[in-house]
Amino acid sequence: MFARFAYAPNRLGYCGPTETSALRAGSDETVRAAARRFTGAWPYLRVMSRMTGIADPLDHRLVGAYWLGGGIGADLDPAEFVTELLAVIGPAAGNYWQYLDDDALAVEAAANHCFHVFGIYPWTRLLGRGGDQPIRVLDSCRISWGTVAARRGDDLTVLRRRLRFDGSRLSLGAAEPVPVPVRDDDGFSAVPDAAPGQLVALHWDSLCGRLTLAEARTLAATTARQLRVTNRRLAG
Repeated sequence: MFARFAYAPNRLGYCGPTETSALRAGSDETVRAAARRFTGAWPYLRVMSRMTGIADPLDHRLVGAYWLGGGIGADLDPAEFVTELLAVIGPAAGNYWQYLDDDALAVEAAANHCFHVFGIYPWTRLLGRGGDQPIRVLDSCRISWGTVAARRGDDLTVLRRRLRFDGSRLSLGAAEPVPVPVRDDDGFSAVPDAAPGQLVALHWDSLCGRLTLAEARTLAATTARQLRVTNRRLAG
């Protein structure tokens, strides 16, 4: 699961090791070695592992909670979590993280990828002064969900809600059809048998996997919560 969700940004060169083959078709050990080189996701999983007592950071319960929200990560104390998280990522990132403050972030903090995208990454702080780039990156980097409406060969049409910014608030628009390839440029597919009617997860416009209705609802609730607390900061 880690490999499926992490593959798209890794292939684009945004995070993780430069060699993507470990995520595409590697053994458990090569995936594990690659995961340790993700400066975003891996610190979360390390802290979640320690706080939950689950020894393996790549335990499915932790990985699922990180990418989709909810689950075992939702029970962690936000203030304690973000303090431990910044203790891990702060020294490695240096001045990049100077704008982060433990007390303020505790309001937004959650042990999942959605918090990382909207709370830790700088892009919400660039909204309104960076053209279309900030909203495009935020929308692509978050894990989104959609329903496959049609398939023609290896081309899908997925009904997906895009992220919007009206100058002061972030929101999700109505579901609209977007083209999604079944396979990436190098031939990899996380869902080669994707079919109309299926719920799927997307990351950087690539398929990550199928979702159950419960998982899609959890991801939607996680996203709504993060947008709500981010909008409070933007209003301030």
